[in-house]
Amino acid sequence: MDWQDEAFVLSAARFGEGDAVLEALTRAHGRHLGLVKGGMSKTKRPVLQTGNRLSVEWKARLSDHLGRYEAEPLRAYASLALDSAPALAALTAASAVASACLPEREPHAAIFEGFGVLMEAIAFGDPVVAAAIYVKWEAGLLQDLGFGLDLSRCAVSGTRDDLAFVSPRSGRAVNRAAAGDYASRLLRLPAFLLGSQAGDPDAAALADGFRLTGHFLAQSVLAPHGRDLPAARGHYVDLATR
Repeated sequence: MDWQDEAFVLSAARFGEGDAVLEALTRAHGRHLGLVKGGMSKTKRPVLQTGNRLSVEWKARLSDHLGRYEAEPLRAYASLALDSAPALAALTAASAVASACLPEREPHAAIFEGFGVLMEAIAFGDPVVAAAIYVKWEAGLLQDLGFGLDLSRCAVSGTRDDLAFVSPRSGRAVNRAAAGDYASRLLRLPAFLLGSQAGDPDAAALADGFRLTGHFLAQSVLAPHGRDLPAARGHYVDLATR
């Protein structure tokens, strides 16, 4: 078995004295693991930092083996984020969420492409804009895994106007009038997720976005497998919503 692909580093764990097990998000082969010989060496370890974009070749005798990676750097996002605590936290959180939520060896090209957009925003964009893109990436993750939010119209009235909440059970939008006395039981829907906000979202809107996607990632994706949202995500949320 032998294939080549582009990948983002999700993690790299020491294996033996100097090797590493690389967990990568690849374009065509999904979340995929492989051994990197000498991966903990001075020359290879910087290449395998979380968030970096790589060109990889994976080889194995049989498809169900761990296999070996050969990796070449394409974009060193990890080093670009080192000087910013929010950027580094965002990069770490996105990688941890992808690792926790994505099935192994199941292709999700849209998630891969979205991850690339997110890494660019984290490395070169405004932190507030990057946080909004992060929330949108998680919403896309839910969509691609089959748990997408329905924000097109109100679940109660069918109207497209004044959508302000989301049902925590169904993931469907609810407008302000229809919510009525039940508003406190619903999740707030920030305007930036609807594309109806002129400026950048404030901390409260970002917090609403993180709460919304986090609820459904935890409930629909992770809980059935006995897992929780990664601690790295919580750390990033705290920094992004101060």
